[in-house]
Amino acid sequence: MSSELDRSQPQKQQVVLVDEHDHEVGTAGKVAAHRNALLHRAFSIFIFDSSLRMLIQQRAATKYHSPGLWSNACCGHPMPGEAIEPAARRRLWQEMGIDCQLKEAFSFTYSKDLGGGMSESEYDHVFVGFFKGAANPDPEEAAAWRWVGLDALVEDVAAASGSYTFWFTQTLDRVLSEARLHYGGSLEACGNGLERPVRN
Repeated sequence: MSSELDRSQPQKQQVVLVDEHDHEVGTAGKVAAHRNALLHRAFSIFIFDSSLRMLIQQRAATKYHSPGLWSNACCGHPMPGEAIEPAARRRLWQEMGIDCQLKEAFSFTYSKDLGGGMSESEYDHVFVGFFKGAANPDPEEAAAWRWVGLDALVEDVAAASGSYTFWFTQTLDRVLSEARLHYGGSLEACGNGLERPVRN
């Protein structure tokens, strides 16, 4: 585990509010931002292995929105004053027990009513990373995880899109295009299985 990551830092429940150009305009409570559809900064992390399989996780049943759905390796929000890439690495370690280098692929905005009084309105920075070994997720975040081949994943998303999170289905095609364009068959996996991180 890289010493530059703080595994024991408590997760704060504030998000950074932004405008349509990702300029900061304030902060809000995480739940309040999702109840009131306030545009806020977020990140989504997609992890591949050296065979170009993708790691996906099933969100825990206790998550405050989209419980039980399959999604990309990790999503989250930088804390106020926190840079986006270190925030993404921190959250990937806390949630999935994975530490690897991340590269921002693209960003986009989206809004979606998730039901149950919750919605997403995010300026989402999409990161790609490479890893080999087993994830070690926090069970309060992820109920299950697996590596899946890209063709099989695309077929399953097309056949059962309701089993996946909205943001995952919206970004999958572009993520796969970026990964195949820039990495192809010459991927360099980084890291091995890690011990479970300390979580408060």
